[in-house]
Amino acid sequence: MGAKTEDTKLFTKLIFLLIIIILLIGVILNPTLSLQGAKDGILIWINILLPSLLPFFIISEMLIGLGFVDFIGKLLKPLMKPIFNVPGEGAFPLTMAMLSGYPVGAKLTSRLRENRLITKEEGNRLICFSSTSGPLFMLGAVSIGMLGDSSLIPLIILPHYLSILIIGLFIGSSNLKDKEETFLNENENLIQELQKTYLTWIKRKKSIGSLITNSVKESMDSILIIGGLVIFYSVLVEILFNLNLIYNIIIKISNFFSTDIQFLKGVIVGFIEMTTGCKNIAEANINILYKILAINFVIGWSGISVHSQALSFINNTDLNGKLYIASKFFHGLLSAILGFVLYTFKFSDYIQPAFSNNIQLYSEFHLFNWISLVLKSTKLVLMLNLYILLVSIFIYLLSKPSKAKS
Repeated sequence: MGAKTEDTKLFTKLIFLLIIIILLIGVILNPTLSLQGAKDGILIWINILLPSLLPFFIISEMLIGLGFVDFIGKLLKPLMKPIFNVPGEGAFPLTMAMLSGYPVGAKLTSRLRENRLITKEEGNRLICFSSTSGPLFMLGAVSIGMLGDSSLIPLIILPHYLSILIIGLFIGSSNLKDKEETFLNENENLIQELQKTYLTWIKRKKSIGSLITNSVKESMDSILIIGGLVIFYSVLVEILFNLNLIYNIIIKISNFFSTDIQFLKGVIVGFIEMTTGCKNIAEANINILYKILAINFVIGWSGISVHSQALSFINNTDLNGKLYIASKFFHGLLSAILGFVLYTFKFSDYIQPAFSNNIQLYSEFHLFNWISLVLKSTKLVLMLNLYILLVSIFIYLLSKPSKAKS
């Protein structure tokens, strides 16, 4: 068993070394192409990821440090434990990921594990269904920007979220022996829970100033890692798909399966980088159903680029990165299947528009749009946490009579 593990690690290192060599040769032979790939990656990071994710990261770090997540976890335990077999704290990364997108869920789950708010087993379960794309990407960028038709939104967004919830239910039900009594002590009330949260924060002996400083530092470190990975994979994709060898292989596969070259290229690119892959698929000259199925798979899978971002957080813990990647593959597969089912029952008479918008996303930097996105993201994360708090209190109050009746 040990020898097989070592062989696997050696094979992985050799593959990675081969990719680096190809990348270096590509940069030397075609520096202009490499610079264009780097420029595209930088623009995606600056225009989209930095302003949209940084507020989520900073505020999330502060809430974890203040004990907010621990407090919410106690209130939501009656919901999360019986359904997903994870503690109430698991609702935090799940809902934040559903609103903000990749790789927030993986980062927050890893942070919960680092702070010992969840066990290793709970973290491994949670990491499988707390990583999703955000609605802004699926609605704005894909449905409207790439496919050019807002009526397709249900075919993209519903399968994505339904499939991740199904995975969560399956993962939770497969570990029934770990479930425990989920109702709170009926003698405890909200005031007592708040007092416990406050006392826990006092014991940590952290001032507000140090909390803010650490939150900003941790968030900036994370966003810089994400930026570096996005740029790296943008350059890699540009170089790989401009090599004659790779292009000839794509043509042969396309001819063998009688498939549109642009579509096949989009699927392969999407396996590496989600956004570019979705754009190439949307531009392919094929039936809309095939576009939807491929895009749903790519968004659910999320691409090696996003996996690298997620694993940069997961590898700081004892959580299982392989389990995370396997869950993303099944997320993509299930999203495509549900997309097909929904299309068959509700969109079978759909007529594809003659022209789509194909908006050129991230082509240049606009300061006004950047500031606007920062403000929108900040407002969204604050409103989301207020909503989580209100729902948590409501669920907590509902769970109290249940104890008395049992």
